[in-house]
Amino acid sequence: MKLQQKSSGESSGSVNEHTTSGNLKPFITSEEIQARVKVLAEQISRDYAGKIPVFIGVLNGSFIFISDLVREVSVDVEIDFLKLSSYGDSKISSGEVKLLKDLNCQIDGRDIIIVEDIVDSGLSIKYIRDLVLSHNPSSLEFCTLLMKKGLSNLSFDIKYTGFEIENKFVVGYGLDYAQKYRNLKEICILES
Repeated sequence: MKLQQKSSGESSGSVNEHTTSGNLKPFITSEEIQARVKVLAEQISRDYAGKIPVFIGVLNGSFIFISDLVREVSVDVEIDFLKLSSYGDSKISSGEVKLLKDLNCQIDGRDIIIVEDIVDSGLSIKYIRDLVLSHNPSSLEFCTLLMKKGLSNLSFDIKYTGFEIENKFVVGYGLDYAQKYRNLKEICILES
């Protein structure tokens, strides 16, 4: 789903008190997020009928999204997590991806769905793809809540995408800046 930034005159729904600090601009409401999560869950449920996929969440950003997503999926699933770092406390990727937590479950011969909060530079998702493919899964797909437009450097498709957004730095619904704002129910643009 392509999403256009709301003009300042449009209502964006319920906004947490954090957004009154002046540097957060409401972007995607909680209601819009939940509606899109349900659509993604329905697509995944159809595609994996009769199977038990392994959902692999990428920490820390995806924890809220994966939690809501798996509760809406109608097939049995297993869940595991990876933790990577490429940002630290910056708004700009360092260009280097570090694995901080590896998988606990065996994924050889399994149907895998990687669940990301956002695909922006493409570095992390490529790293994860290579890592997971080295374990010989039966299938591998990707699900992201947010996808930044213009990612021409990806050589593979992201099958399940919540919202396609412009190149803005966003926080909320699990996404952070220096570990802040993850608890926002909505997604906001963090302005300078």
